[in-house]
Amino acid sequence: MTIPHSLQRAAANITRTQPLLRDHAGEQKPQLRRYEVTSLLPGGQLAETRHIAPALPLFEQAFTAFTRGSLVETDMGPVAIEDLCPGDRIWTRDGDHRTLLWKGMTTLIPGRSSAAGRPQALTSFMADSLGMEKPMSCVVCGPAARLLRTPLHLRHAETSGPLLTPAQEFLDGMQIVETAPPAPVDMYHLCLARHAVIRVGGLEFETYHPGIDALRLVSYPIKTLFLNMFPHVESIADFGPLAFDRARSLQA
Repeated sequence: MTIPHSLQRAAANITRTQPLLRDHAGEQKPQLRRYEVTSLLPGGQLAETRHIAPALPLFEQAFTAFTRGSLVETDMGPVAIEDLCPGDRIWTRDGDHRTLLWKGMTTLIPGRSSAAGRPQALTSFMADSLGMEKPMSCVVCGPAARLLRTPLHLRHAETSGPLLTPAQEFLDGMQIVETAPPAPVDMYHLCLARHAVIRVGGLEFETYHPGIDALRLVSYPIKTLFLNMFPHVESIADFGPLAFDRARSLQA
């Protein structure tokens, strides 16, 4: 199943009318991106769909957490994220294994900025950068990745307990550094029936959740495009509550 032609036209119309989607030279080139989704349908079948949508943060955040080759802990041991299929059982911090319902993929192009004008940088965690065997080897994650950990510079302003913190907040210029991909890189995100913390490359990251207010200020065409990418939900409420509070990024 592919995105209906009416939704494709809606995406094109939005890019022509929204200044945010124009390039920084003022040209009228639409910033559209292709997103690929594999999902588990209620009957147990797998559905693979391709979507064209504006490169807005709402969409980018759903697809750019983990790089190709990232090892996700499952009931069968670590599995490269590109080899996961909906229906696989993913380890969660609760101590159980939950069914993967949705996997999203897109491609980041080196040198291309996001719709907000920021570079699409990756964050590289060297071995032992967050403690002994955390991670055991280098882990590279994308701009949408959040770890269940609170950096020192955010602890004074937040509640007690670990928070889901954007990976960029851990940059120290030595063991945790920003890197730009030398070539196009496939990026992924994962969604379970409930928001959870999973282990990727030995670090604890969140699964995808758009946030309870994600669609509050968006237009109907954008809302329709977004929800069309998630066959297992009908509204933002169907993503459920957040498993942990999120820290506010100082770079936002």
